[in-house]
Amino acid sequence: MLEMLLGGFGAVANPVSLLFIFFGVVMGIIFGAIPGLTATMAIALGLPLTYGMSPLNGISLLLGLYLGGVSGGLISAILLKIPGTPSSIATTFDGYPMAQRGEAGKALGTGIVFSFLAGVLSISTLTFISPPLARIALKFGNYEYFSVALFAMTMIGSLSSRSIVKGLISGAMGIFFGLFGFDPIGAFPRFTFGWHELSGGFSLLPVLVGLFAVPQIFKLAEGAIAETTAVQKFRIKGFGFSLQEFFSQIVNWIRSSLIGIGIGILPGVGASTSNIVAWMTAKKRSPTPEKFGTGVMDGIVAAESANNGTVGGALIPLFTLGIPGDAATAMLLGGLMLHGLVPGPMLFTRSGDLIFSIFAGLALANILMLITEFFGIRLFVRLLRIPKRILLPIIVVLCVVGAIGLNNRVFDAMSLIFFGVVGYLFEKFDLPLPPVVLGFILGPMLEVNLRRGIMAAQGSLLPFVTQPISMLFLAATLVSIGYTVFSRIKIENECPSLTSSSNRSG
Repeated sequence: MLEMLLGGFGAVANPVSLLFIFFGVVMGIIFGAIPGLTATMAIALGLPLTYGMSPLNGISLLLGLYLGGVSGGLISAILLKIPGTPSSIATTFDGYPMAQRGEAGKALGTGIVFSFLAGVLSISTLTFISPPLARIALKFGNYEYFSVALFAMTMIGSLSSRSIVKGLISGAMGIFFGLFGFDPIGAFPRFTFGWHELSGGFSLLPVLVGLFAVPQIFKLAEGAIAETTAVQKFRIKGFGFSLQEFFSQIVNWIRSSLIGIGIGILPGVGASTSNIVAWMTAKKRSPTPEKFGTGVMDGIVAAESANNGTVGGALIPLFTLGIPGDAATAMLLGGLMLHGLVPGPMLFTRSGDLIFSIFAGLALANILMLITEFFGIRLFVRLLRIPKRILLPIIVVLCVVGAIGLNNRVFDAMSLIFFGVVGYLFEKFDLPLPPVVLGFILGPMLEVNLRRGIMAAQGSLLPFVTQPISMLFLAATLVSIGYTVFSRIKIENECPSLTSSSNRSG
């Protein structure tokens, strides 16, 4: 395996291949940084460019777009409080408060470095232990996926700041929005109201961008946010953080990267879930959880390590089983087949040299991502100097264009504006937005696997608690609920005044 990997580096270390990888990384960062233009769209637009290329150059270009797109989302998440991609939602929780304090350079530097380190770990996992990990993921059935989704839903309690009730309301609304469209089992239309555009439900991109981007325009219109931020000029040495701060985040980096890799392996979950789960895990394990969301380095490390860890994890089932882990890897599946490569267990046997060359190209793309974002950090920070009255309308226009371009549906642009209004109202009534996202993503997964599991068991719920892996995640669900309830009780006992004020506001 090592010989094949070294041979892969030799095959990809030529000017033409490196140029394609660099181009893919730069364009991916741009697409990731602009809200609405995701890594998925970058790959979709890049596919036609690879028609005349060799399989190595073509796939390397697409992987560069993928990697750059996932990482680039941290730029707008930190500088504008708008996640450039769904995988950067949790980065806004601590990145933007740091930027408001004048620590935008440190926040960006932290995100860039730990994105790179998480990429190293996830690519190493992809290269060396992908076959056995994929075989474990293959054992997951309906019962296991239901339990995983149920466990992830318990994170709503932790995403609810001071009021669990408001968090549950937000989570329920997210699940409700995920029910629109055809019933996934019986294909019966739900909540379409005779409007055929609703038959396909709401797309993830307009929902996420609408909830997080459009409300900023409404805030600007009512004068709730300043024309420009307080951060204008500052000096940054290196990546903005000390060596001591770096070593203090090693455990957080490894834990969050492994969360991203593990969730990436599970098809259909993706980085939009892993970054939130990792952020909440870091918060729970921190001795000062109350600081999360106020602008701490730990939150950025957790979010960016998880979403970049998901990159390698999502590629594991793609290459070894032919199962895409998320929307972006589904596009990559089309790119592989376009170049005559059929993903699956036989891919390593038939095209082993080429696959390890692609892995080497992905490793080089990760290095180029670090270099590109590092030298462009001061250019990215200059976005803060643009007046909000100019910048935010341009961003919304780009979001609308991106929403339409993904599925070629004007309805997606209407959905984006609708969810923008929803997000604005949620903020007005102090309802948290992250539980909406979690409910929208995990609700359909929860429903489909529950119904399929019941059908497979002929109406019995017993297999959900007798299957070992499913039982393990159900037990983890109970532990998570118990921990959340215990934490709330502890907070009430220690800070009764805070709790009473929260109850009055609720």
